[in-house]
Amino acid sequence: MSKVKVALVQMHVEEDKLRNIVNAGEFIKKAAEQNIDMAVLPEMFNCPYKTSNFPLYAEEEGGECYGMLSDLANTYGIYLIAGTVPEKDERGRIFNTCYVFDRKGNKIAKHRKMHLFDIAVEGGQYFKESETLTPGNAVTVFETEFGKMGVAICYDFRFPELSRLMVDEGAKVLIVPAAFNMTTGPAHWEVMFRSRAIDNQVYTIGTAPARDVNFCYISYGNSIIVSPWGEVVARMDEKEGLLMETLNLDYVEKVRRELPLLAHRRKDIYKCWKA
Repeated sequence: MSKVKVALVQMHVEEDKLRNIVNAGEFIKKAAEQNIDMAVLPEMFNCPYKTSNFPLYAEEEGGECYGMLSDLANTYGIYLIAGTVPEKDERGRIFNTCYVFDRKGNKIAKHRKMHLFDIAVEGGQYFKESETLTPGNAVTVFETEFGKMGVAICYDFRFPELSRLMVDEGAKVLIVPAAFNMTTGPAHWEVMFRSRAIDNQVYTIGTAPARDVNFCYISYGNSIIVSPWGEVVARMDEKEGLLMETLNLDYVEKVRRELPLLAHRRKDIYKCWKA
């Protein structure tokens, strides 16, 4: 199969952790009525985006939130790229984690955010994820009946090496649960998703929380899908809602065949590889 129908869920985040998953489920139910194959949730969709909240909201893999997300994938028979949630391991470390479930609710991938968002922009945003989070250390690519897809989380996507590593492992779609803010979003959101799509000749998907100006962290929103030619296929505004599109993965091969930049890389001079 070469065509995959995806739904991006751009939702408000509430303080009630489980209520957020119920709300996500309501969006997914609505999308499933349109015969989607895959749903993508935003970064930290069940936890107000504040470093002090991450340990308070964190659960171990297999916990209540994990179970509810697995059930959603199974109930609606879809792939679920379950945004991100705070995850706690057996040593008490906290990660910003994306679980991926198949149509039966089985976990087929797990990505822990590798690059922690520590910034201080003069006159703009200050945030320091490393106050409470531990970075992950794995490149994440998963298999579907449509082909391979890769997952990164928000700040990860600013590092082009990671995208290229996922593509080298066969990814034709790069999926990014994210929460750009009102400093970085207007400046970099669209140009980054277009750049990664063009450089790697893949579809790029970015799913963000809806904007709430009264929230502790104001999301830019603007969930987006970009084609392997760098065209913005679809883009939301700041409001809560669903974005549904059908992606033709044969187009990835067409673009790579007609403009074979991946084949033209000078691997005798430079290369990108896992450490």
